Amino acid sequence: MAKQLKYDVATVLERGTQATIEDWYNHVEEEPNLVAIPLSLEQRCAHLPEIFRDLVQRLRKPLPLGSHALVSTAAADHGRLRRDQGYTAAMMVEESRMLQVSIFQTLQANVEDIEPGVLLKHVMAIADEVDSQLAQAMANYIVEAKVDKQPIKP
Repeated sequence: MAKQLKYDVATVLERGTQATIEDWYNHVEEEPNLVAIPLSLEQRCAHLPEIFRDLVQRLRKPLPLGSHALVSTAAADHGRLRRDQGYTAAMMVEESRMLQVSIFQTLQANVEDIEPGVLLKHVMAIADEVDSQLAQAMANYIVEAKVDKQPIKP
């Protein structure tokens, strides 16, 4: 019997990006608080391909957990855009939580294809990176909120 090839988590995520995004979108579309802001599929998911590229890069070039992760222009742009679209901070956190759930479901569905011994380490890196990207998005969301409160200067 031929031995089944095992893949690293980055490869599994890379191959499953589109399916994971679709799964995430389906979860979001079932959340009444999030669909209260009417957005097209493209508007809701535009930031995700870049987020996945950042995740894959982080997994292939590991950083110590808890370190300041990669600077993500996609995350920063996402924070500003969601602010303009009318999202609350809680809605952004919920979107991020759903993203982690969808990523972990993708990994669970492919667990037999993943190299043994790396899964837990990479799951921790994924959680760290997704949280870092959320923090970057929230920082830009807050900057926009502060700008909104400034008086208009002629």
